[in-house]
Amino acid sequence: MDHKTFLSQLDTDTRAKLTERSDTPALIHLGLYWGLMIGLGVYVAYGLPLWWLVLVPLGILISFNFTLLHETVHSTPFKTESFNKIAGRISAFLILLPMDWFRYFHLAHHRHTNDPENDPELRSDKPETIGQYIWHVTGLPVWRGNIGKIIKNATRQNNDPYVPDKGKARVKHEARTTLALYSGVLIALILGQSWIFWCWILPSLIGQPFLRLYLLAEHGRCPPVANMFENTRTTFTNRIVRFVAWNMPYHIEHHTYPSVPFHKLPALHDLVKEELRVTSNGYVEFNKEYVEGITS
Repeated sequence: MDHKTFLSQLDTDTRAKLTERSDTPALIHLGLYWGLMIGLGVYVAYGLPLWWLVLVPLGILISFNFTLLHETVHSTPFKTESFNKIAGRISAFLILLPMDWFRYFHLAHHRHTNDPENDPELRSDKPETIGQYIWHVTGLPVWRGNIGKIIKNATRQNNDPYVPDKGKARVKHEARTTLALYSGVLIALILGQSWIFWCWILPSLIGQPFLRLYLLAEHGRCPPVANMFENTRTTFTNRIVRFVAWNMPYHIEHHTYPSVPFHKLPALHDLVKEELRVTSNGYVEFNKEYVEGITS
């Protein structure tokens, strides 16, 4: 069975239950997530005992705002669309990834998942040597790419094939607004607001490698076919990782039915688990096998 056959067999009631959106689960999740992130930031800002150890979990939480942004471009976390937009804009700002541009990028990725010719995620090659793997995991190529894309979109006409003509002006306006906001941050930093570096910039640099290791598992080493049960990977992991990643380790499930909110993905998993073709038992196992595949 492929993912289209599976979806065709879902009855109307099941579809309605799976895709029903609600503000409550997302507000609770967001409150816990951002509450913990802000709390750790305050801990670092005040230099409390062993504050430097807190940089790691703080950086992970900041970086994994990517998974919240990812969900908001699907408009699925919240029933109230303004909540999706607010949460998405804040997350996008924290990780240097403008929301409007990323929406076009990401929806193209869903339309052409793992298609070497059309999936924009594959424009950046997956690491095929140990050196490439290490460089990829540092996250430095991502920072360079994000900053370069913001500057390019702000100063030139966007020519990405997945951005429609009607969206190009919006992308440019977003990029210019983003540059203005980050310029304000830079000025504040120069004027002595050092907490910005210690509570945001440095933790983001530390946390990005964890996000790279996580994201590599989503489609890395998956075949370039149209079936979502094969071109995407679900990774079995613990509740902490699923919390931080907004249940996106259920990634086959998400790609199979993107309209399902994050809190309904475990229910979708129960329905589809017998059909999953590509899985890993944790991110350590996946990356261990990935490296072994490079070196063998």
